[in-house]
Amino acid sequence: MKIVCLDADTLGNDVDLNQFFSKFGEFISYPKTEAKDTIERLKGADVVLTNKVLITKEVLANTSLKLICVTATGVNNIDLEAAKEAGVSVKNVARYSTSSVAQQTFANLLALRNQTSYYDSYCKSVEGWAKSEIFVHLNKPIFELSGKSFGIVGLGSIGKSVANIAKAFGCEVCYYSTSGKNDNNEFKKVSFDELLKCDIISIHAPLNADTKGLFDKKALLNLKNGATLMNYGRGGIVDETAIARLVDEREIYFATDVLETEPMRADHPFLSVKNKDRLLLSPHIAWGSVEARKRLLELVVKNIEDFYQI
Repeated sequence: MKIVCLDADTLGNDVDLNQFFSKFGEFISYPKTEAKDTIERLKGADVVLTNKVLITKEVLANTSLKLICVTATGVNNIDLEAAKEAGVSVKNVARYSTSSVAQQTFANLLALRNQTSYYDSYCKSVEGWAKSEIFVHLNKPIFELSGKSFGIVGLGSIGKSVANIAKAFGCEVCYYSTSGKNDNNEFKKVSFDELLKCDIISIHAPLNADTKGLFDKKALLNLKNGATLMNYGRGGIVDETAIARLVDEREIYFATDVLETEPMRADHPFLSVKNKDRLLLSPHIAWGSVEARKRLLELVVKNIEDFYQI
């Protein structure tokens, strides 16, 4: 069996890929793969591991793959119809990152609303706390989560985890179902218009026909003053140009781990935001705790074992 990993860098440099060699035989790993090199690198491969490298109809027609292992949950980088026609199985990994994403959601929320970066910099500056005439410095307001209305978009496994943590903080939790099909007895289901009235809104939904452009300019203008919007779903759900402008024009806070185009464009509107203390960005890392990535690889191994009935 020959296994090829096309984009090992997306998994981090601290993961153990040698298990694929020790368990299955021939294993070749590439840090990154350009589209022009994909077919050549997959010559003779039975199994491919890919996170973001596209496996297109052309790739499938010019290789002898038997199994595509996506080292993620989303499979939008795979031509599923072409894979089906070619008799190639596609396996993804679900629910490995629930705890990681939920934790990062609150890490960023607390950093944003408690202004931890500002106060850390103040304390570390020689002109800061060391020069203060009083014991305290409250130049940036901090806000409690307790008593705030907390709306969640997408009450799947991650959304439920976030909901339970928000409840533990004393928030009044509700959710909006983008498909309209999700019913949960534990938390209040609200309309989109009701959701927009929440103090905090956290997005944990996939990008699809129901969510693309959901938070457009019109929706964003209906956010209440002092509201915090967070996106831990997918880029394309929030109008990034509109929210960048809104952060500067009103008291709106925004945290996001995802962008419509990744990596970030050099001319992205977020780079020109003046009220930087109201904007918190992370480079698509919420899924990637050490523990989550370990679980991910263990589940990829299991997918291969199950496919070959090892």
